[in-house]
Amino acid sequence: MKKIAVLGSTGSIGTNTLEIAGRMADEFAVVGLAAGSNTPLLHEQVRRFCPKIVSLKTQGEAARLRADLGGLPVHVVYGPKGAEEVARFEENDVVVAAISGIEGLRPTIAAVETGVRVALANKETMVVAGAILKSRAASSGAEIIPVDSEHSGIFQCLAKERREDVRKAILTASGGPFFRTPLAEIKDKTVEEALTHPRWKMGRKVTIDSATLMNKGLELIEARWLFGLKPSQLGILIHPQSIVHSLVEMRDGSTLAQLSITDMRVPIQYALTYPGRQPSGLSSLELSRVRSLEFFEVEEKRYPLIAFAKQALEIEKSLPVALNAANEVAVEAFLKHRIGFAGISAVVAEVLERHRVSEVGTLEAIFAIDRETRAQTENLIKQRY
Repeated sequence: MKKIAVLGSTGSIGTNTLEIAGRMADEFAVVGLAAGSNTPLLHEQVRRFCPKIVSLKTQGEAARLRADLGGLPVHVVYGPKGAEEVARFEENDVVVAAISGIEGLRPTIAAVETGVRVALANKETMVVAGAILKSRAASSGAEIIPVDSEHSGIFQCLAKERREDVRKAILTASGGPFFRTPLAEIKDKTVEEALTHPRWKMGRKVTIDSATLMNKGLELIEARWLFGLKPSQLGILIHPQSIVHSLVEMRDGSTLAQLSITDMRVPIQYALTYPGRQPSGLSSLELSRVRSLEFFEVEEKRYPLIAFAKQALEIEKSLPVALNAANEVAVEAFLKHRIGFAGISAVVAEVLERHRVSEVGTLEAIFAIDRETRAQTENLIKQRY
């Protein structure tokens, strides 16, 4: 039986992971949970799975959980250090890294340093610190298995292939809710409209990133580190049906593809059971009912943030850190109705124009650039909007 810890247990990836763990209770035991602000749901999860260590956001929430649990033998910790403690828990066999944003970086690094399998659902970690993460995984012997459906697709396609035989890896994107919207109308789209994803049920931030296609831009950078590919070997196609999750073109002209129903439980379970496969209880993909599989080139006028992601992919250094930080602040401002939808790309563009590219060889340097960029982005929003 594998013992798993879930970082970000109350989010979309976390709750789906725990659903799988509950269904496959003879295969997995949940020993650690780390959550943010959804403490009522965490309480329910603790009572159901009886983990040995749990982390909450604040000391007060930790104290309330201890009181609520009575005499249950659960070690309760809190804050960023608490999440790292869950990540380093000595009984972990698999750590699901699903804390969103750069907040997930230190706990993910902590898990990698212990040498266990890390099921990686936090794309920002690889975006801002891919070289560091890969280096520490090499030192500890940790496995990093991607959970994003597109990266899982590439991982599965490459399972028995040599990297030198790969010509190009292609991530697919649904195109988000505005793929067929006239360009002139996109700038006026509301938060509610942007959150209405046509295919996937995800958290608010990643759903907005899907509408701008920034999620795919970040995934390009992540794929570069996950699979050791050059920028020229990475691409994106819009695939509205979201059935083909990734394609890998080989140098002999063959193209491999991974297809499945649109359900995150498929790649999550694969990351947990790899290299084996287990029944998922989900419906099969019935291709006879699929009327068409469409693929389109990315229209950069519709998705202007893609150009900045490609620039960050090529230049690397501090630019991906700045890109990620500016985007996170801009998306949060949009969700709070402080800027319009078009303001997301406008803010990110101006912040990156001002950014001075520098080396980032340490976590401290990454966090310093992240803080500086967030402050600059917030100041820009206050001045302009």
